[in-house]
Amino acid sequence: MKKLTAAMVAVAGVAFATSASAATLDDVKAKGHIQCGVSQGLPGFSNADDAGKWTGLDVDLCRAVAAAVFGDANAVKFTPLSAKQRFTAIASGEVDILSRNTTWTMTRDTQLGLNFAGVNYYDGQGMMVPTSLGVTSATELDGANICTNTGTTTELNITDFFRANGMSFNLVAFEKADEVVAAYDAGRCDVYTTDRSGLAAQRGKLTAPDAHMVLSEIISKEPLGPVVRQGDDQWFNIVRWSLNAMINAEEMGITSENVNATKYNDVTPGVARLVGKEGNFGEELGLSNDWAYNIISQVGNYAESYEANVTPLGLARGVNALWSDGGILYAAPIR
Repeated sequence: MKKLTAAMVAVAGVAFATSASAATLDDVKAKGHIQCGVSQGLPGFSNADDAGKWTGLDVDLCRAVAAAVFGDANAVKFTPLSAKQRFTAIASGEVDILSRNTTWTMTRDTQLGLNFAGVNYYDGQGMMVPTSLGVTSATELDGANICTNTGTTTELNITDFFRANGMSFNLVAFEKADEVVAAYDAGRCDVYTTDRSGLAAQRGKLTAPDAHMVLSEIISKEPLGPVVRQGDDQWFNIVRWSLNAMINAEEMGITSENVNATKYNDVTPGVARLVGKEGNFGEELGLSNDWAYNIISQVGNYAESYEANVTPLGLARGVNALWSDGGILYAAPIR
């Protein structure tokens, strides 16, 4: 376990370390796996089946880092965390990466001793209501009871929205996501608000999913991505470039199915750098030069992960499409 080397700061009554010693890669190698902080169950992003197998877009990010570090995407263990627990867990060293549909904000970037290593899903906050409520717009929700999670940006965003529109509301907040779903399903709330991806994922858990609708309004920007502690640039770079490798692989048309042929036959300079045939980019991260090849062959590119995990929720790529396909997903080049 690494020692926290800087002073502690308090945010919302919780103490966080402002930095960590630069030893995460050594610690990870010593224990033989990466400890990844995930949600307590959000289909499409991080969710465990009855056998305890974790899948999802956020899960694949941690598996990608494991593939980069160990050459084995299965060298990762998962710690389910509530929204309230997550920042304490990463700041204390309980987990090595927080990959848990977490929004990148200025406060979190500057006051919690944490670094966001990129964005793996661009989202926005929405609202779900029973169709029986008879509303078609969030501006019709004056006086509504609204369910959400504690310790999230959703509380602040919903407050801003109602204040800006001169409306009142009653917030009903719970720590665990399943508690929010249960309360909304039981009729304790008129509205369930969270990221639109979360609404799509949780809607399937309702008793009668088709009796509920997501309103058209998107009331916030929610760039979601992996989080590491400040003070360890090497580990930050490994996580950031693992994500970039998956996005770059999609841009280049390299998949888990064709990466072997690509590695041995393609001489395109950019591709050669990505799969480790040219340059020493892995060594510069403290890894082997086939680090990105291991990610692509074992986990896949970003599109493969999205299509396996998020598409079944009915969520189109939208802004999460590549920049070349009309979206805003764009990875820095490996060169």
